Amino acid sequence: MDKRGIGGLSVGAVGLGCMGMTFAYTAGERDDAESVRVIHRAVELGATLIDTSDVYGPFTNEELVGRALRGRRDEVVLATKVGLRIPEGEDNRAMYRDGSPEHIRAAVRESLRRLGTDHIDLYYLHRVDEDVPLEESWGALAELVGQGLVRNLGISDVRPEQVAAAHAIHPVAAVQNELSLWTRDDEVVAWTAENGVGFVPYSPLGRGFLTGTFTSAADLAEDDFRHRLPRFADEALKANLAIVDRVRAVADRHGATPGQVAIAWTLAQGAHVVPIPGTKRVSRLEENCGAADLVLTDADLAELAEVPPPVGTRY
Repeated sequence: MDKRGIGGLSVGAVGLGCMGMTFAYTAGERDDAESVRVIHRAVELGATLIDTSDVYGPFTNEELVGRALRGRRDEVVLATKVGLRIPEGEDNRAMYRDGSPEHIRAAVRESLRRLGTDHIDLYYLHRVDEDVPLEESWGALAELVGQGLVRNLGISDVRPEQVAAAHAIHPVAAVQNELSLWTRDDEVVAWTAENGVGFVPYSPLGRGFLTGTFTSAADLAEDDFRHRLPRFADEALKANLAIVDRVRAVADRHGATPGQVAIAWTLAQGAHVVPIPGTKRVSRLEENCGAADLVLTDADLAELAEVPPPVGTRY
């Protein structure tokens, strides 16, 4: 797989998001052995940006990734996050933000322990905590770089002015925002390109919708968190199938899958863009990585620019 640069890091053009292996999409269907195989296969294919967070589980995702990377740590760029918390015994609907320096300083050491490593290659502030000055949160993160616990800093779900404020304190290596054919983020993508910052799209497959595998809300397990998302409500989902139809038309011309076109579209947004589609299956991983070899034409991109807007908000 071709390499791309995000900040000062060199990674495969397509990375791997690990959240769904233990969180949000799994419910009682976890298969840790298969997830470990997925991570190992990602490394073999060159998908070297491995992405997790302490809040996924919480904590179980970092533990799984840590187990999978034993003996292979030096082959990957390992990214995790801090700044979201779930009260003990609660589910992810009770999630809240905590960007306090005290939490950041304590959380990084726990993440290092769970991941089985002495440093994190890319450490994101998962969300900006509006109750804590960004200067304090980002300053605490910069301290971790000075201590050698963290190599590079990232920030997630932010506006251009927030990235600029953080970047003025300590360099931002990467921004991780949602980006896909049904969630566009042109302002932040442009800012990162202009300022030498990587852009890491999460949910480039539209939380799986753009693969074309869902035709109604009934296709989701009862406890799948997507039932809470407006775009996956039955009537909205049916209307949004028009988006998939357009994506599938482009895919058919290339002998590709709709999911590959969706990922290739994110790659076409700039050489500094490295999407991290998530999966729990080796077959899907291999399909996703195949998008790195799919080159969309100007005509394809023009056609995809005209896909209808989604029905329903993100959350």
